[in-house]
Amino acid sequence: MPDAKTMGRWGVALGPQVIAQIHERMVAIAKEKGVVKGRKMRVDTTVVETNIHYPTDSSLLGDGVRVLTRIMKKITAIAGVVGTTLRDRSRSMKLRVLDIARAARSKAKPGRVKLNRAYGQLLSSTSRVVGQAKRFAQDVAVGVKRAGSFSKQLALEGMRTEIERMVPLIRQVMKQTRARIFRSDTRSEGKIVSLFEPSTEIIRKGKASKPTEFGKMVKLQEAENQIIIDYEVYGQRPNDSDLLVAAIDTHQALLGRAPHLVAADAAFYSAKNETAAKAKGVKRVCIPNRSTKSPEREREQKKR
Repeated sequence: MPDAKTMGRWGVALGPQVIAQIHERMVAIAKEKGVVKGRKMRVDTTVVETNIHYPTDSSLLGDGVRVLTRIMKKITAIAGVVGTTLRDRSRSMKLRVLDIARAARSKAKPGRVKLNRAYGQLLSSTSRVVGQAKRFAQDVAVGVKRAGSFSKQLALEGMRTEIERMVPLIRQVMKQTRARIFRSDTRSEGKIVSLFEPSTEIIRKGKASKPTEFGKMVKLQEAENQIIIDYEVYGQRPNDSDLLVAAIDTHQALLGRAPHLVAADAAFYSAKNETAAKAKGVKRVCIPNRSTKSPEREREQKKR
């Protein structure tokens, strides 16, 4: 069996459309061989975490400055010292991040004042680096900074594009940092938790071991013998209860019949879902209702 990392690389190489076609063919073979008959269906959601460090405002600002400084150093190495001059603020940024880490441990009022002051300095330095990077990109665009060969000029254009891509993300981090630190607003619009994986969502599924996860919600739907017949990666997290009826429709479309039994966890429960599932021909709907106080319902949920 290939290692998970190997399969991940294959997935990137082939692309999502080809992977979906391969999966559809495997489900069709399982149906032809009688491995799945469509009598049972189970659906669940999980979080696939993105490969990011734990996000804090200071670490995200530090990431942004580090990336922009690295790009500007590469541009200077190719184009030479012309136009805007690079001023490396990496060391002062690291010191500010350390100050914030120390101040954050203190719950006293002086510690809070020190924390706000350190964040103010960090935001000021980040703003200067962003402004400097924009001037570097402008110099490349108008030809002030240029290379002596075609291949190196292409490299400069690529770095300019990368600066233009990163700057709006860093500005969003600055915006949400100001909102949280100075206005105590933790629900900033368009909040991002990684500059490198900006589509990452903050997902809370009520797990005691890991209450907060950073990644993407994935639906997995299976039939008999643990054969996954359908999957979906959601751009924005839906409510699990909104997925059940559509999952039954997908099961029917792929396997040609409504399932005899449907199983899911309590997040998928609603009286409306249970009624809709039975209307589609499902005989047994095995979805617990944690909030029920009815003795009849409790007996129903304990049936074999």
